[in-house]
Amino acid sequence: MIESALAYLASIAILAMVLGAMEKFSRHKVFTYLPAVVLIYGFAMVFAQLGLWDRTEQINETYTLAKRYLLPAMLFLMLIRIDLKHFVLLGRKLLIAYFSAVLSIAAAFVLVFWLLGFNKDAAGVFGALAGSWTGGTANMLAVASAMNVDESLMGYALVVDSIDYTLWVMLLLALVGAAPVFNKWIGADSPVMSALHPNPVSKKQNYFFLLALSFGVSAAAVSLSLELGGLSSTTWAVLISTLAGLLASRTRLGNLRGSTALSSAMLYLLVALIGSRASFSGFDTIPIYLFAGILILLLHAVAMIVIAKIFKLDLFSIGVASLANIGGVASAPILAAAYNRSLVGIAVLMAIMGYLIGTVAGLAIAAILKWIGQ
Repeated sequence: MIESALAYLASIAILAMVLGAMEKFSRHKVFTYLPAVVLIYGFAMVFAQLGLWDRTEQINETYTLAKRYLLPAMLFLMLIRIDLKHFVLLGRKLLIAYFSAVLSIAAAFVLVFWLLGFNKDAAGVFGALAGSWTGGTANMLAVASAMNVDESLMGYALVVDSIDYTLWVMLLLALVGAAPVFNKWIGADSPVMSALHPNPVSKKQNYFFLLALSFGVSAAAVSLSLELGGLSSTTWAVLISTLAGLLASRTRLGNLRGSTALSSAMLYLLVALIGSRASFSGFDTIPIYLFAGILILLLHAVAMIVIAKIFKLDLFSIGVASLANIGGVASAPILAAAYNRSLVGIAVLMAIMGYLIGTVAGLAIAAILKWIGQ
């Protein structure tokens, strides 16, 4: 049994590093269906149940501090690569498709939550899932932390995200061949071929500088959050670091190399930390959450088809806009490439925008769901 804070952090880091590296370098099919974040959470939860980590006062304090400062640092690093200028250049129809996807997902969450009669205790779980399905896993963690979602309940969001998302990706890829028929029925034009390119990235690695900068921003965000009222300190820290990342993206900091790798490492560490405090109790109720997730996706699909009919949007536009929200950078470019490789840049820009929108959308949806569940 591990009792020291250093050994606790080391074991968490090793778990995150091993599974993260396996996903990146291994070609095993298991990672197609179970991303590293899900496996990291699952293994950490199993080790916690086996009593690998003793909940000493020292370990408890280490967990709290690590989670408090890693989250704002990760969000800052993920957002400094956002390019709002190129996003606006996507064009009217693609922007309509993207924001329609965001709004239809949000509306589906609210409707399903109300129809299935969930109470306010489930609002945080669905808010976290909404953060992921309008952004990414980092946004899910940000919303969950701001809403004080229990570590065990985080497992619900991660499992639903993994299983329902996998089914959604398979469906969208299967529909690629039906694009001509769909577009003819809708009366849509072919998608505009885009020559969008991201900002140039420095060839020099900047890991140490980015680490110092991100934790400096995190420390400032946490300090400011303790002085502000109206919202929880975690919510303020998330919002401040999000704004800082967005402002930094407008400077040369957005061109620094290494931010993506560092933010991914921080994401894996955070997931492992949360998993180390989770338990299997209550997992017998997860089928209703899986069903709710499927209903949300179906309602979202119906809404996107209606919007496509109104605005004459082709299947590529609504499909990639949907997957950019629900799947993010990992899968949206794959779907775009299935249509035409020249369209991959569009998918990347849409997915990256989710890092900015996901946290705010998730928090807003969680607040609405909490009000409904009262």
